[in-house]
Amino acid sequence: MNTKVLSVGGSIIAPGEVDTNFLGEFGKMAVEWLMSDAGNRLILVAGGGAPARVYQNAYRKVAESFTGEQKKSAAFASEAELNNACDWLGIMATRLNAQILKTVFGPLCKNDVVTDPTAAPADFEGKVLVAAGWKPGFSTDNDAVLLAEKYKANTVVNLSNIEKVYTDDPRKNPDAKPIDTISWADFRKIVGDEWVPGKNCPFDPIASRKAQELSLTVICAGGKNIPNIRAILDGKDYVGTTIK
Repeated sequence: MNTKVLSVGGSIIAPGEVDTNFLGEFGKMAVEWLMSDAGNRLILVAGGGAPARVYQNAYRKVAESFTGEQKKSAAFASEAELNNACDWLGIMATRLNAQILKTVFGPLCKNDVVTDPTAAPADFEGKVLVAAGWKPGFSTDNDAVLLAEKYKANTVVNLSNIEKVYTDDPRKNPDAKPIDTISWADFRKIVGDEWVPGKNCPFDPIASRKAQELSLTVICAGGKNIPNIRAILDGKDYVGTTIK
């Protein structure tokens, strides 16, 4: 079996409203690739996107309106509790995005959306498996890594709204440079080791640590460039950052 794992960022599924143009074009490309070889299979892990951040920001705003004893009674007593609640809001957004992603593939995706990668079936029916967020403490990037481990895929393709990883945030630092290839050790210096709900980084720090342990290759690429995604699936030259 030729199983590819794609972490499909919520920023390209639902950057505001659901991007139906992207879902249509991505779906058609993916079906063509799946049909090109009987052994081809896809595991797609959906991120939360705008819906996650809308609800997380709303929750934080409500939490800030509570003071003193009100905070304690409403479980706003600590940053850890706030982060846990925000994580769950983000997880629910990923599950909604995953469900619409599943519908795109119809009978090719026979299993229910996976919400716990450790409880995913030993093998899956059909040619597509769709997964969503599991539990607090990391993003769906980590779920993608765990599913790659389970189904013996050696590469995770991380699709987002950036084409490459940069040495720094190019929106804040005009001297930031795009990176073609980087080691896990150097990449983890960029993203750090701590996960914060809603954190915007090329690949989740917790997932990065696990991917390094597994010696996985991760390719970060732009999710809206459909021909480029097909090139990655076909093992051809592509635009993106390779982490290994």
